[in-house]
Amino acid sequence: MLQALKGVRVVDMSHVIAGPLASFYLAQMGAEVVKVESPHGGDVMRHGRVGEGDTPDGFVALNAGKSSAAIDIKTPEGAAAVRELARTADVFIENFRPGVVARYGLDEASIRELNPSVIYCSISGHGQQGSWSQRGAYDHVVQALTGMMMMSGDDPQGAPIKVGFPVIDVAVGMLAAMAISAALYQRARDSKGQTIDASMVQAALMLMYPNASAFLSSGAEPQRVGNRGYTGSPTADTYRCADGWLATAANTPAQFRKLTAVLGLQELCTDARALDLGAFNSDGGFVVARDLPYLRERFCASFATRSATDMEQRLNAVGVPAARVRRLGEFLREVEEGDKLPLPMLRFQQGERIVRTPGLGFRSSDMEGDAMSRRAAESLGESTGRLVRPGTAT
Repeated sequence: MLQALKGVRVVDMSHVIAGPLASFYLAQMGAEVVKVESPHGGDVMRHGRVGEGDTPDGFVALNAGKSSAAIDIKTPEGAAAVRELARTADVFIENFRPGVVARYGLDEASIRELNPSVIYCSISGHGQQGSWSQRGAYDHVVQALTGMMMMSGDDPQGAPIKVGFPVIDVAVGMLAAMAISAALYQRARDSKGQTIDASMVQAALMLMYPNASAFLSSGAEPQRVGNRGYTGSPTADTYRCADGWLATAANTPAQFRKLTAVLGLQELCTDARALDLGAFNSDGGFVVARDLPYLRERFCASFATRSATDMEQRLNAVGVPAARVRRLGEFLREVEEGDKLPLPMLRFQQGERIVRTPGLGFRSSDMEGDAMSRRAAESLGESTGRLVRPGTAT
């Protein structure tokens, strides 16, 4: 089990996804995390499916391994109780709208007076500065604001299309965890605290990093590419097959030759109308199309009569990246049934239930994989009596 942050104490006042994911990372790496929640229902993620109490699967996935303290920060006693917890904290996390925590004396300046070396992390939609800082933010709204919605789909004049999951919430949580970890490492060297301002807008730009960098440097507006790859190669694309869809990435001339050999379309490798043969025969860089509609027509027709399952196997066998399009559940069931792709899952015993998560996104020699030795999520206020002096929480 990872113990890189053993001995680190985190007071986490965040809720929903982004902040809890940040502190989940810290908890799974050994930190003691105290989750401060309102006694009036707690984190909204506690309200899930019937029969799972106040620790539904979605809540457990983000809050396992933390202690829950139910404290009403809107009362003087409750705010004082959080300040008392902050005195001994290494990290303080909040994701309220900028200015809210200052009403209760829980802002960065107030906490730093009590604890000069604390790592204070604020997570918000638009950051702590600027006239937009007071705007509310949800994932799809930030996708719209930052242009992310106009990068999905392939019709330049078509309707916006959002990413199909809360990608920005997840990204800002991961970035906040990384920033906090770096700040803790720096503090071990210079004994100084840090203030971290992590925002959904910043996270969105990092997710679009190549495109945002291109625009900032040259003014190049990103084009919608739909289900095509980002290299511009004509056979970095997604094709309808007889039994589903197949994504291929024959980006280089060598990969293109292999793909056409499997499909029986070798003549395209010498077709000057279809390809830039000068670039193609140099074997450097990616394949450049001269007549993309013609190439798409040829490959679409060839794939249409073939099995996506069979083509996935055959193309990967010759070194052409390819994958049949799957649903998430189909993919997870498939990789669990054999040794195709061992993933370091995490398991939590939550009462009579076992809650499983995809882990932390990486494999480490210190990880126990699918071990079930980790702490589950606590019910609302389960550790209040242990962490807070009686009568001060509400």
